[in-house]
Amino acid sequence: MTQFHPKITPIYQTSVFTFEDLNELENYFEQPGNQYMYSRFGNPNTDELAAEVNKHEGGAGAVVTSSGMSAILVAVLTYCQAGDHVLCAEEIYGGSATLLSQELTRIGIAVTFVPAEELYSLANHVQPNTKMLLAETISNPLLQVLDIKRLAEQTKQSGIKLVIDNTFASPVITRPFEFGADMVMHSVTKYLSGHSDVTAGVVVCQEQDLKRAKQVVMTFGVNLSPFESWLAARGLKTLKLRIRQHSHNALAIAQFLQQHPKVEQVWYPGLEQHPQHQLATEQGKGMYGGMLSFRIADELGTVNSFMQALQHMPFAPSLAGVSTSISHPLRTSHRSFTPNRLTKLGITLGVIRLSVGIEDAEELIADLEQALEKI
Repeated sequence: MTQFHPKITPIYQTSVFTFEDLNELENYFEQPGNQYMYSRFGNPNTDELAAEVNKHEGGAGAVVTSSGMSAILVAVLTYCQAGDHVLCAEEIYGGSATLLSQELTRIGIAVTFVPAEELYSLANHVQPNTKMLLAETISNPLLQVLDIKRLAEQTKQSGIKLVIDNTFASPVITRPFEFGADMVMHSVTKYLSGHSDVTAGVVVCQEQDLKRAKQVVMTFGVNLSPFESWLAARGLKTLKLRIRQHSHNALAIAQFLQQHPKVEQVWYPGLEQHPQHQLATEQGKGMYGGMLSFRIADELGTVNSFMQALQHMPFAPSLAGVSTSISHPLRTSHRSFTPNRLTKLGITLGVIRLSVGIEDAEELIADLEQALEKI
């Protein structure tokens, strides 16, 4: 048979692989990695995606999952079991908070949310059964930047693991392992894939955690399909180019919004007024990402008028695609938070989260300008 040498990995759209006989089957179990058996256990496309993300993050290995949420589940279950305790940064993606507080507590894993002002003094929160802390490199939705090195020093002193959700930053901006993180995860749905056509997650591990993470993925069945793995690996090839353009555009838009009279506040690490601007500059290789949030008047009619007036920025409850979109944290990603918690964090009706795409910045600013004029 003619041997083919494709430049791009083909899609192995199969649920199962075949064997010649029992001897070949035994070889599969005795020499893991030399052959495939069942796509829930492994597939060339999922392995390619895992290897490429791992290369970007500088880990010992990675596992890919069916979503960012399942990646968080894998991260927690790699370190925790019933009776254990987890710490989590208070300002975090609403889905992550819901998973920890409403679902994992049902199977006996306790959680404590740590306010931002107490993140670097964990002694009052760590318990004898505390196993890990989950935090985001750049927080969702108000773009607070985490000092990973400082936090890693705290977690190591306390004998717990530091798990970093690097979704907003991407490894192009920050590589958490370089600052002492124990595990890094992403919603691949967002920047790693980048085109709003994949739902996936990834967990990047140190050597000692990789086997356990793979076991969780395989046993819980939160693996990713071959086709979505292929799509995500395809998107990943342009990650560096996209992040540079996302960052360039977001900074220009943040500077425009900051001086607009109808905008009350802008959250973007690239602005000098941001409280962690210097940290973001040092930790982020001079780029600040494509996400920003801003506040207009806390009035339903004003928010709706603004959304309706935008001509090229759809209202979509997700982020990080090549096309710009807006979201509303209070009514989407963080709607499960209590009123007191929302007030404390500053997530109000007028807060708009903007996922800046890779279009021309001038066109995006013009769209925002005309929409703001109509409120």
